[in-house]
Amino acid sequence: MIKKLMKSIGQYKKETILTPIFVSLEVILEVIIPLLMANLIDDGVYGREMNMVYKIGIQLVICAALSLLFGMLSGMFASKASAGFARNLRKNLYFKVQDFSFSNIDKFSTSSLVTRLTTDVTNVQNAFQMIIRIAVRTPLMLIISLLFSISISAKLSLIFLILIPFLGVGLYLIIRKVHPLMKRIFRTYDNLNNVVEENVAGIRVVKSFVIEEKEKKKFGKVSNSIYQDFSKAEKILALNSPLMQFSIYGCILLISWFGAQIIVNSGMAELTTGELMTMFTYSIQILSSLMMLSMVLVMIAISKSSAERIVEVLEEVPDIKNPENPIEKVADGSIEFKNVSFSYINDKDKECLKDINIKINSGETIGIIGGTGSGKSSLVNLIPRLYDVTEGELLVGGRNVKEYDLEALRNEVACVLQKNVLFSGTISENIRWGNENATDEEVEKVCRLAQADEFIQTFPDKYETYIEEGGTNVSGGQKQRLCIVRALLKNPKILILDDSTSAVDTKTDSLIQKAFKEEIPGTTKIIIAQRISSIENCDRILVMDKCKIDGIGTHEELLKTNEIYREVYESQTKGSDANE
Repeated sequence: MIKKLMKSIGQYKKETILTPIFVSLEVILEVIIPLLMANLIDDGVYGREMNMVYKIGIQLVICAALSLLFGMLSGMFASKASAGFARNLRKNLYFKVQDFSFSNIDKFSTSSLVTRLTTDVTNVQNAFQMIIRIAVRTPLMLIISLLFSISISAKLSLIFLILIPFLGVGLYLIIRKVHPLMKRIFRTYDNLNNVVEENVAGIRVVKSFVIEEKEKKKFGKVSNSIYQDFSKAEKILALNSPLMQFSIYGCILLISWFGAQIIVNSGMAELTTGELMTMFTYSIQILSSLMMLSMVLVMIAISKSSAERIVEVLEEVPDIKNPENPIEKVADGSIEFKNVSFSYINDKDKECLKDINIKINSGETIGIIGGTGSGKSSLVNLIPRLYDVTEGELLVGGRNVKEYDLEALRNEVACVLQKNVLFSGTISENIRWGNENATDEEVEKVCRLAQADEFIQTFPDKYETYIEEGGTNVSGGQKQRLCIVRALLKNPKILILDDSTSAVDTKTDSLIQKAFKEEIPGTTKIIIAQRISSIENCDRILVMDKCKIDGIGTHEELLKTNEIYREVYESQTKGSDANE
């Protein structure tokens, strides 16, 4: 896990190495300062030597100034290294997610990935900064201070050897209790993000059904769960302070008691007043180091859960990836399903598609109709390899889709999926997702083709009109047409429209279908629709039912031979007649 994370240090290796070096220099000077103070008291004050006072005073000022300088440098380099590490880690995570197939994303969930990219990375960043700075400082300070205290008085140093294990065991028990709580908290954070994401995305539904109170309760329940666990963890962590204070004050009392006895009994032969003062300083340095070490260990315990979650994403192997020697060019828009079966969870008993066999010629227009859950969307999602077939073989351009370079395949297969998504930016910027190098003339041409130019021209800023996040300032039908334009601008060999004209009126829908037939005859078009009128002029129509192809043929043929298609047609035409 550590090796995987350390790869994200990247170009910040120099800062990562310099930080502990300057920390070490800072610690050495901080340990020397108490010795100089002892000499100042014993040789300068008690010896009544003002020259010695001045000499040692100058040394103290120099050591303090250098210690301050090294501390500032270590802090500066630690901040730069940790911020750079977090930046690289977020970038690596984000790039990794971009390579995920839909099944990989389904495995983690969107809210969990957002938490890992934000909260978890911040926790690991904080832990990294503490490791390269505090985790170097504390053991070094502990060891050097202990050695120096032993050199001053081995007898008094025995006090540390008693208190250090006592404090260490106490801190270990605290950390052991806190770690599982923190692990649970971060899992709950995923649920919290999911609740917030659902509520914000569906705020119009929430308000239209007047269920704000229900959503508040749902949020409150998850939020309270985090509060309860955090409170419990903080109560345990709060034991750090009294444990630390007990150890420090107990240590000072013991040193004072035994140190005074040694000074009185030996007449300052074994221990001087200055050395006793130094022992007080070393006791605080040693025990404070242990407290800081406990803080580091707690932070590491917190970040360990986050680090594990981050590494899960980094180590996830995308289900769909390029073959060793991929084909870079798709010959044409022909498609063939050979005994294709598919399951989202790779379970034969829960297949969404069963024994699909059909050959679609290049340039052909295919309509697909069927009930909810019949497998229409699953069928078309296999063509650009958004998912891979579980059984059988899928050919595009005469070659198995698994043989193609993913980018080359998806550049030739344009999908307008059920959930239309527009991004914040101008209409022109959104459309140019299909082809960023397209000219204004090309953009306007495909807009006319998708019947979008007419409504775009009504906006004051026309193609430079700003689209809000998610396309909230345009209607459903306008959003669908802009998504169709974006797909058409790719000039694909295969165009898939997955129920993407459902919010468009029948007249506009008819004009779109007519434009497709006249303007892009060489493009294979697959149109999923709920309205018979959207697909009745297709070359062939597939009727899906219970994850299988129930019938295939032209509109007239299916009216005669397929009961499902005939029932749908009659229900829609009767509804139309009644309205008239």
